[in-house]
Amino acid sequence: MTMNKSIVVVDCDDPLLAEEICTALADYSEVEAVLPTDSRAHAAQYASCWFPDPQLLTHCPNLKLVQAASAGVDHLPETLFRSDIPLCRVVDDNFRHGMFEYALWGVLHFQRYFDRAIHNQQQKHWQLYPQRSSNMFKVGIMGLGEIGSYLARQFASLGYAVSGWARSEKSLEGVTCFAGEEQLDAFCEKLDVIINVLPLTEQTRGIIASPLLSKLPQGAALINCGRGAHMVNSEVIAALDCGQLSGALIDVFPVEPLPDNDSMWTHPKVIVTPHMASSAQVSVIVAQLVDNIGRIQQQRPLRHQVDKDRGY
Repeated sequence: MTMNKSIVVVDCDDPLLAEEICTALADYSEVEAVLPTDSRAHAAQYASCWFPDPQLLTHCPNLKLVQAASAGVDHLPETLFRSDIPLCRVVDDNFRHGMFEYALWGVLHFQRYFDRAIHNQQQKHWQLYPQRSSNMFKVGIMGLGEIGSYLARQFASLGYAVSGWARSEKSLEGVTCFAGEEQLDAFCEKLDVIINVLPLTEQTRGIIASPLLSKLPQGAALINCGRGAHMVNSEVIAALDCGQLSGALIDVFPVEPLPDNDSMWTHPKVIVTPHMASSAQVSVIVAQLVDNIGRIQQQRPLRHQVDKDRGY
């Protein structure tokens, strides 16, 4: 290793992801990637993280930047949010489109009654349901940041009646926008499906629970590809059992992998997917990290820096 290389510690609880990031960083001559177990990690000035060691700052006291290997940062330890070290996240157009593809699959599943067709097949029951066009199907998106705004615009471009809700006011062409607790009822009241892509903050933790679900029209569907901690599982199950929700497509859970004895696995109205809605490409993760390293060294503004007070 030459003396002028910047040391990047790659601290991920997924060994395969860590290996992929290290391999991709090897293409950049200005940096040297090391794992937390490497003796050089103590001198690291930069970090790429996915569920890192909570003691990251103790093990790497010289950090100038921590970059999440993802769009969200709720997997980073609280000590990082209390520190002066800047946090950045990944913004990837392909990631956003992957999320849209997942959400579109879910919307079509409920809009076209594929959920009922699958159930009827198991019962050997032949029944035709009326077709609903996109402009008859009301899609609500919780969270209008980089991902949610993209989803909202894409669904609107396909002719869906789209509403969006965020903590603060937003304006999107073709989308009816709502903001704050005082407008949550109005957002929910006419939806056929609600899609959650909110960031995880103390204000949004546990938001997908009875108080919210009871605001939806009876028989609405839920798609959660935000964060597992947004959900109160038992209250989602209760809403499905009583018919308040007609079905749910769930990609993220409070505990992952989903435990074998969790009733979500076998509930007839639930589709479980293993946190696969979308993922940032390693090439993008690494390119944005190296770009921000250069920005730190040149004292230029960072890209995709996280507001620590807001949590995203």
